[in-house]
Amino acid sequence: MKLYIGIDPGLDGALVATSDKAAYFWDTPSLLVGTKRQPDVAAMSRILDQEVEGASGIGRPGWRVAIEAVHSMPKQGVASSFAFGFGYGVWFGLLTALGISFETVSPQRWKKSLMDGMPREKDSSRQRAMQLFPKTAEDLKLKKHHGRADALLIAEWRRRTG
Repeated sequence: MKLYIGIDPGLDGALVATSDKAAYFWDTPSLLVGTKRQPDVAAMSRILDQEVEGASGIGRPGWRVAIEAVHSMPKQGVASSFAFGFGYGVWFGLLTALGISFETVSPQRWKKSLMDGMPREKDSSRQRAMQLFPKTAEDLKLKKHHGRADALLIAEWRRRTG
C-alpha cells in the first residue's frame, strides 16, 4: 500500500498523508520565540519520524512525498519571504536527514494540474480539496485551513504523477 504525502511548508502550512483508507492532517507546529512564531523543528521531526507511520500504519518504503518548492514573490515582504523559505528549509532538511525520498513541485505546476479554471484566491484550494475529497470537509471547514488544503492537493498531485 502507498501513502501519498504533501507538504505546504509555510508557517500556516501543513503535512497531509493520504491512502486509500483515510487522510491524516498535521498543521505545521510552531513555537512563540519572543513575539514571533517559528517552526517547531522537534515537533516537525516527530511527525515525520513517528506520527505519520503510527497514524497510517504504512512504513516509509510505501511513502511518496512531495513538498511545495517555494520562492519569493513580487510584493511579498522580506520577512514573510524569509519565514516561508525557512519553513521549506526545515522540512527539506528533516526529510533528507531521515532518509525520506521526496520530490519538489512548484505551486504553478500542482495548481495547473488540480485547479485549472478556478479563481486565484487563497480559499480556492480549500474549496477544490473539499470537492475532490468530501470526507475531509470537517478537517478543512475553516478558512485558516488553506494550508491543509494545499498540502492535500500536493499529495494528490504526487499520487497522480506516480
